[in-house]
Amino acid sequence: MPHLLAPSLLAADFTDLKGAVSLVDQGPAPWLHLDVMDGVFVPNISFGPAIIKAIRPLTKKVFDTHLMIVDPDRYIDAFKDAGAEVLTVHLEACTHLHRTVQAIKAAGMKAGVSLNPHTSVSLLEDILPELDLVLVMSVNPGFGGQKFIGRTYAKLDQLRDLRERTGSKTLIEVDGGVGPDNFRKLVEHGADVLVAGNSVFGAPDPLQAMAVLSGN
Repeated sequence: MPHLLAPSLLAADFTDLKGAVSLVDQGPAPWLHLDVMDGVFVPNISFGPAIIKAIRPLTKKVFDTHLMIVDPDRYIDAFKDAGAEVLTVHLEACTHLHRTVQAIKAAGMKAGVSLNPHTSVSLLEDILPELDLVLVMSVNPGFGGQKFIGRTYAKLDQLRDLRERTGSKTLIEVDGGVGPDNFRKLVEHGADVLVAGNSVFGAPDPLQAMAVLSGN
């Protein structure tokens, strides 16, 4: 299966979100990545369901929504109502991860789980067959523009092996420091979905950047 590109709105010009969404809508990336931060789980605040709901009519791209928040169970229905189609929570933020995953699915969304750089892939073994997506953070979450953590390649290998061993169909997603210099290697190590922020919105020609990162 060809890999998917998910440009991250976090790297866009927040004074022109409509223009940023329109730009992605014109490009080859099938997903739009939405980073939701609460200033508690991560040291930054971004946007929430109201913004997502406001931009939902602007595109038919899949809304790949990444919750970097504490107590995500409280907001599952709100993000469903806002238009999220993939909802990813952090393993580190969930006391009862299986229950959270089931609640996301019951709301009619695909369920993802994200791992911080220090979190072992092995912790997903019991739940991996239940997941639609695993998001591997290749930077510490909270801010865009960080340097890619090289250990990510080994984690992708481990996750791909675990997926094969458990018979899971989950997609493997990578977020952080993804760009033209490393995206092919990430795909070679098992990544199915690539999140790209600055390498798209900070590029001289974002449409061309999306085409390159899509492998076109």
